[in-house]
Amino acid sequence: MKRKTIYSVALAAVMAGSASLAFAADKAVAELAPTEGNAVKGTVQFEQKGDKVMVVADVSGLPPNSEHGFHIHEKGDCSAADGTSAGGHFNPANKPHGHGTAERHVGDMPNLKADAHGVAKASFEMDLMTLNDGSANNIVHRAVIVHKDPDDYKSQPVGNAGARVACGVIKAQ
Repeated sequence: MKRKTIYSVALAAVMAGSASLAFAADKAVAELAPTEGNAVKGTVQFEQKGDKVMVVADVSGLPPNSEHGFHIHEKGDCSAADGTSAGGHFNPANKPHGHGTAERHVGDMPNLKADAHGVAKASFEMDLMTLNDGSANNIVHRAVIVHKDPDDYKSQPVGNAGARVACGVIKAQ
């Protein structure tokens, strides 16, 4: 009976407009699929850890011993054959492109580095992004893109990373 009462009170508060349906996801995942003419695929997992997001990537189908730009893009849309439907880099604060500085796009992440078998495994923390709904820096429902070339971390606005070879929409778990 106690759960039913709590549920009824919460539902009444939402309906009365005194509560919001915003959520804070602890985890999210993007399943990467290749863009047309490519074989890159994989999984990128995200986990909220306090004010940082832990990113764990496992990507295959890359050229052996290669490096690739790796970004969050503004739209959660991978419908275009070349991945352009995902839009540009996720940059809600209109910051310059880069990596390792406070003045950068929310979507800027370290390059992926493939081994001799074309597999890239990476694990790192990001400090600007969040999985929390309602935040301008929320990455849920946006896209992860793997690029053909390495990000040079300085060319504006996107680091000269080339074509998009894989795309995946970030979904809360």
